[in-house]
Amino acid sequence: MKKLLLVLTWLLPCLLVAQPSQWASRGIGGGGALFAPTISPNDASNMYLQCDMSEVFHTNNMGANWNLVHFTELISTGGQHTVEYTSNPSILYSVNMNYITDERYPVKSSDFGIHWSPTDTDPTGGDVWYISADPNSTLRLLVASYDELFYSSDGGTTFSSVYSSGDFHIAGVFWDGSSIFIGTREGLLVSTNNGDSFTLDNTPGLSANNGFISFTGSKTGNQVRLMGTTAVADDLYPGINALDIGICTGIFKMDYGNANWENVTNGIDGDHEVFLISSSMIDINTFYTAGTNTNNSFPVVYKTENGGISWSEVFLTYNNQNIATGWSGYQGDENWWYGEIVFGLDVAPNDPNTVIITDFGFAHVTENGGTSWKQAYVETQDQNPSGASTPVDQAYAGNGLENTSCWNMLWIDSLSIFSSYTDITAIRSADGGAKWKMDYNGIDYNTVYHVVKASNGTLYAAVSSVHDLYQSTYLTDARIDAGDGAILYSTDNGANWQILHDFSMPVIWLALDPTNPEELYASVVNSASGGIYRTSNLGNGAASTWSITTSPTRTEGHPYTISVLNDGTIVSSWSGRRTNNFTASSGVFVSTNDGVSWEDVSMDDEMHYWTKDVVIDPNDVNQNTWYVAVHSGWGGAANDKGGLYKTTDRGLTWTLVFDSYRVESAGIHPQNPAIVYATTESDGLWYSENATEASPTFTQLMNYDFQHPMRVFFHSHNANEVWVTSFGNGMKTGNTEISGLTALENGPELIVFPNPSNGSFSLKTTVNAQSFKVIDQQGNIVIKGEMNQQTIIDSHSLVPGMYFISVNYSKGEVATEKIIILPNH
Repeated sequence: MKKLLLVLTWLLPCLLVAQPSQWASRGIGGGGALFAPTISPNDASNMYLQCDMSEVFHTNNMGANWNLVHFTELISTGGQHTVEYTSNPSILYSVNMNYITDERYPVKSSDFGIHWSPTDTDPTGGDVWYISADPNSTLRLLVASYDELFYSSDGGTTFSSVYSSGDFHIAGVFWDGSSIFIGTREGLLVSTNNGDSFTLDNTPGLSANNGFISFTGSKTGNQVRLMGTTAVADDLYPGINALDIGICTGIFKMDYGNANWENVTNGIDGDHEVFLISSSMIDINTFYTAGTNTNNSFPVVYKTENGGISWSEVFLTYNNQNIATGWSGYQGDENWWYGEIVFGLDVAPNDPNTVIITDFGFAHVTENGGTSWKQAYVETQDQNPSGASTPVDQAYAGNGLENTSCWNMLWIDSLSIFSSYTDITAIRSADGGAKWKMDYNGIDYNTVYHVVKASNGTLYAAVSSVHDLYQSTYLTDARIDAGDGAILYSTDNGANWQILHDFSMPVIWLALDPTNPEELYASVVNSASGGIYRTSNLGNGAASTWSITTSPTRTEGHPYTISVLNDGTIVSSWSGRRTNNFTASSGVFVSTNDGVSWEDVSMDDEMHYWTKDVVIDPNDVNQNTWYVAVHSGWGGAANDKGGLYKTTDRGLTWTLVFDSYRVESAGIHPQNPAIVYATTESDGLWYSENATEASPTFTQLMNYDFQHPMRVFFHSHNANEVWVTSFGNGMKTGNTEISGLTALENGPELIVFPNPSNGSFSLKTTVNAQSFKVIDQQGNIVIKGEMNQQTIIDSHSLVPGMYFISVNYSKGEVATEKIIILPNH
């Protein structure tokens, strides 16, 4: 039995386990597109970038490690906006987003990007589509709405309208003292009077009806050189990104005041599509442009060292010629096609040799002008050398650039973990989660949603071609019903997988029947044919037969979580479906006859539209206590429904214990029912240590910095190790602390047996003890007495449930254990 020896202090059981003081990022990245990198003019190793999964990442060591800007300070706008540096490294500007209202407004940091506040004025009224700050000032700022440009000379205290036009796409800005050059959909916009006014430049040479996709400028001596990628103006709009690659009509340059625009594409392969362009501020000869190779979908980067007269490819993906890779690279776990398109490109303002590129999953950097590159998403010691194929099945530790959705975790043993992911499918760890591999075969689906382990050691996986099921963008038939899916199985701890049953529809959840090893249930998602499927001959493997259970009243093919209780009762949640609006097809349903019939135990219509996880309290031996997470919808009856609900009578009655806009799940401490974590869509991670009370208190854990955690897991062999999966930020882990207590390494051992007990139980210790106490979950002493080395305790008077035992010793030590008292004794 696990024991805990304590000196001098005894706290109530609910205080023995505290929340982790910090959370460490785990995983290998790769699952979210990365955009909008920027490099500091003050320190070329200091960089920001954004992710389409809401994160803003920061590094101060050129991508060796990344930190997440706390979501309560700044979240990504989907990669549309950059973090803008100024001449003072402590002062930065960017655009923040209200996740609920979708408003986007300018913000400023005065403490190196730690805290962010709205500028005094937002001239767009929450509709910022572009921002640029002068890197040689702290006060000069440009912001644009969809159709109007504003200029501030006082750090955002006031703005003046300086230009307006429909579909006003801004491709880039070059600041040069009193002159400001802006590449736009309409051409070159110029101010020569410190931003007081702007006019369209009429220098000839650009193709008719063309505007700029991406734009940059540089200056050496008195010469300003401007360069941009162009496209037909009708193809350009605010918010455009490299997903629209293929529209580029040329690369045009101009020496301002001395020459016309000219197309400079010599050396660009005709099968390579470029989109972005960037340069330093100080070298008019060195520019970079980037895009994709249309033949193999590999990212491409070109460089000119003669002002565009000729271009040479510098990101050499074949055989990783000049690229030190992570797990994605030539012939790696994923080939270069996974990254596919350069979505972000930036050159250090004061160093033309330092460059960062980003793509569909990764970041790469160079500090020698593209002579060599290195990955910037796993720990440096784990990267693979350039000049050779990327090896497969290697172990990697992430460096904080976590941009991937992780749904579930399964501990196969104390060190072996299988984690279920979207986009990168799944990863395995053999060292307790420090490093991760893609060392498995037979999973050819985008997403693994859920894996369970049978008593014989066989693993079963729910897989799907459709990712992000039941998130806000995947609720409609059009996004789901064309999807594929199956159940896979593995008999070697997840190394090799085979098809157990191909449903040709997404499968999102599995549940084994603890009363019958031949039974497995699966949540299969499809508006016409979806439901909970069941087999009663699981031992037949791929020859097992499956049939759909009866669909509960109101449901429309969107089952979600399933739990089979110890008495065979099935508890299931069914999640949201949208047609013109949310349908009343969601909720919590219970079957006591293998799914032949179901009882709707949903709380009125609070759970009728967008219910998420049902979680069974592991501390309740009767399995009567459940938590249900609910999302609020939008557009009608589904509004204002969110929260975490609790029942202690299997759904006969419900109590709202945590009122929140959208709750994903609950994580209940396996040894203390008072400890409950709640995960939310946009408000981060929450925690209660009095969840057994009638009105528990939940507190936001501010040391967890990502807005959308998914689920909380406790290490199956060490409940003090807590893991959190997320929608877009991989996994994080933390260790709980024991507050106010001092552990002894060599104290007396306490053994409680039998445990669980259905009558009397014994306490045995290695030295004489003075006294014992049996304490219930509310902290009440229900039995106490004297004891020596062994004492028998009659527990017939105790209500079934979990209790804590405290034994006191003569030298002041205190040993504690928990015991489960079973019913029917």
